[in-house]
Amino acid sequence: MKKLSINTLAAGLLLAAASGTALANSKTVVLVHGAFADGSSWKRVIDKLQRQHTEVIAVQLPLTSLKEDVAVTQRAIARAHGDVVLVGHSWGGTVISEAGNDARVKSLVYVAAFAPDSGQSTGDLAGSYPAPPGSAGIAKTADGFLYLPSKSVREDFAPDIKAGEQSTLTVTQGPIRADAFAQKVTHAAWHDKPSWYVVSKNDRMINPDLERAMAKKIGAKSTEVAASHVSMVSQPEEIARVIEQAVK
Repeated sequence: MKKLSINTLAAGLLLAAASGTALANSKTVVLVHGAFADGSSWKRVIDKLQRQHTEVIAVQLPLTSLKEDVAVTQRAIARAHGDVVLVGHSWGGTVISEAGNDARVKSLVYVAAFAPDSGQSTGDLAGSYPAPPGSAGIAKTADGFLYLPSKSVREDFAPDIKAGEQSTLTVTQGPIRADAFAQKVTHAAWHDKPSWYVVSKNDRMINPDLERAMAKKIGAKSTEVAASHVSMVSQPEEIARVIEQAVK
């Protein structure tokens, strides 16, 4: 067996140290979808982030309770490399407000998302402003899960994307247990972490004025886009740009 020279050994140690430093300085974007969606709703944003060599994890929430959705998000944070930029859409904003308390999470990005305060629920926030038009189209199963019929997806949830994409969103949507909207955040991470917020000016599922009010309350760097509730589908370039700001 050949003996390693001092120079070879030193070079190996330096390479290992450099790799460790690179890993320690890396960041991972963890994407958290909302109600009536799943992780594939981030596809266009994922493509754009990966072209910038940004590491991405998209969670698949069970949408059964705030506690269980936070647990799934925490598992994604645990397997991420380096620091984490946590991004939430719609209901996902409530999830990241709780899961974002993890020490590895360095910043939060809200995309047309709820941003409850400590001790506040999603329902508390939604009820604080006039109901948006899309709320009337939400249907409920016999066992207490909320979902969107295809007409509601076309007219309210995602009116600014192509018909084929609307159909895909309809059949891949994740129904959410209605009780989840009454469950309260224990400590809102945005009190302690820098935040970004993207307001959808044409949102028919969350009142755009409520989105603006939430962005202001959490002290977020705010951007407005002329988009429906699913801006990550219809305006992926803008959403990816804001996420990259949080990464940098």
